[in-house]
Amino acid sequence: MNVGIHQPDYIPWLGLFYKMYLSDVFIHLDDAQYSNEAAHNFNTIKTSNGPLRLKFPVEQHMGDLINEVRPKYELKWREKHLRTIEMNYAKARYFKDVYPEFRDVFMVDYPNVAALNIAINEYIAGQFGIKPKFVKSSDFQMTSKREERVIDLCVAVGGTRYISGNGARVYQEEEHFTTRGVELTYLDYKPITYPQVWKGFEPCMSVIDFIFNCGYDFDFVIQEVKRLNEGNW
Repeated sequence: MNVGIHQPDYIPWLGLFYKMYLSDVFIHLDDAQYSNEAAHNFNTIKTSNGPLRLKFPVEQHMGDLINEVRPKYELKWREKHLRTIEMNYAKARYFKDVYPEFRDVFMVDYPNVAALNIAINEYIAGQFGIKPKFVKSSDFQMTSKREERVIDLCVAVGGTRYISGNGARVYQEEEHFTTRGVELTYLDYKPITYPQVWKGFEPCMSVIDFIFNCGYDFDFVIQEVKRLNEGNW
């Protein structure tokens, strides 16, 4: 059984949804420490002037976990983000089909950053037809860290294979996984190309760039990834 794990990011790129697609169980690492450097409260869209970062303000204290950080809704950032999105994607092929329901999910008052990101990401995954069993790491109340925690989570959900991002190669040891009955594999997701509004192509945009331009056609994503990886995932 394949397990994917990732911290809940704000409207993330397509690569994260491909990891969800490969996973039988996907674990939102919602009780990891919040980081201003990670994409917990920002991501990038394409505009007529090139990439633009959408970032929302939060209320946080040093050492807070992602599920302890509150989005500052009182600063009306959601309305600003939606106006920016509409201004730049109104002419995209699938905007009118996708935007109303996306806006409804987006405008709910979620209690923390993790809950906000998880709700949006699970909604988009569902529209793609991606339906692993979603769970949160906080449900397990584990105290282990880094590699050990990843292994503990995989074992807790009955996983036999962990799908890891390449960035974890520097600190993960395959033997540590196999001795616990978990196969360690790495996902080398290469950004695919697809039609975009505005001139040129910008890779690694937020997933909303894809869905406004291409709809929820995840079969296209699968085919393009296999083509780039010569038939492999």
